[in-house]
Amino acid sequence: MHVAILAGDGVGPEVVAEARRVLEALHLPQMQFEDGLVGGAAYKVSGHPLPEETLQLARRADAILFGAVGDPDCDNLERHLRPEQAILGLRSALKLFANLRPAKLFPELADASALRPEIAKEIDLVIIRELNGDVYFGEKGFRTTTDGYRQGYDVMSYDEQEVRRIARVGFETARARDGRLCSVDKANVLETSQLWRDVVIETAKDYPDISLSHMYVDNAAMQLVRNPGQFDVIVTGNLFGDILSDQASMCAGSIGMLPSASLDAAQKGLYEPIHGSAPDIAGQGKANPLATILSAAMMLRYSFGLGEPADRIERAVAQALAKGARTADLGGALSTSQMGDAVLAAL
Repeated sequence: MHVAILAGDGVGPEVVAEARRVLEALHLPQMQFEDGLVGGAAYKVSGHPLPEETLQLARRADAILFGAVGDPDCDNLERHLRPEQAILGLRSALKLFANLRPAKLFPELADASALRPEIAKEIDLVIIRELNGDVYFGEKGFRTTTDGYRQGYDVMSYDEQEVRRIARVGFETARARDGRLCSVDKANVLETSQLWRDVVIETAKDYPDISLSHMYVDNAAMQLVRNPGQFDVIVTGNLFGDILSDQASMCAGSIGMLPSASLDAAQKGLYEPIHGSAPDIAGQGKANPLATILSAAMMLRYSFGLGEPADRIERAVAQALAKGARTADLGGALSTSQMGDAVLAAL
């Protein structure tokens, strides 16, 4: 079990270090770690956010544990050299097309949710976000209009094969849960979304046991805060999934709590917290490592088929929270490493 450790920028190295400590405490046989530079940290050394040696490490590893990328020092670089291009490059090069983002409220964090506790307690869903298409990978650029004005453009597009493969991930995930899939789009306005809806409906014929519904993305955003318990699995495109999953994180208490898995067709994956590099608190020991620790649990479950140790990590996180362990984002005062200590003690 060869794990590439790409800690990245900002708080990335701090939270990844705690996840690595938890993995090492499990004493899993044959698990090996290999570190690589990515993002702004890589650019400052090699002149590129995703150096060839890092990409090759990611290719030969069985799974990737990723921190975060983003560095204010790099904000004025050309777009293809900015740290954020590293994660886009990895998703594209490794064909990581399916992003799974579970959102479930730990009962102990009901007061940390932006929602009333009686509403927040109902949150138990998975958002499945397509990762290789949409405006993030479409044609983009700047041009001048005939009237002489500057104009930026980003092309949103999906072909039916891209929609069908992510739809199948959605249906299969729903089959393993409560059997309900909600496809989120904007088919009343966007032709891309109309194709999305048509293909999801066609794919549903292969899953007669799954209850399929459709929702426009603006309504989905409203329903996530009005009645999140109605959702089991949500499948949606890259842009909408990015926004909705961040919204779901605050419904579940903190963006520091949500893990994610980005998978290829063979379940090789990149595992990362959904939060960013948070440069304003980098190096201060304030970051919540739980999303990264929970991402490590997802890695064990999805890429290595190790459900029992994954369950142990998740139970340890729950027990640490039940005993009152809190970082600043959860209203407490524990440092990043102290929260890691609390999880290790529970483990």
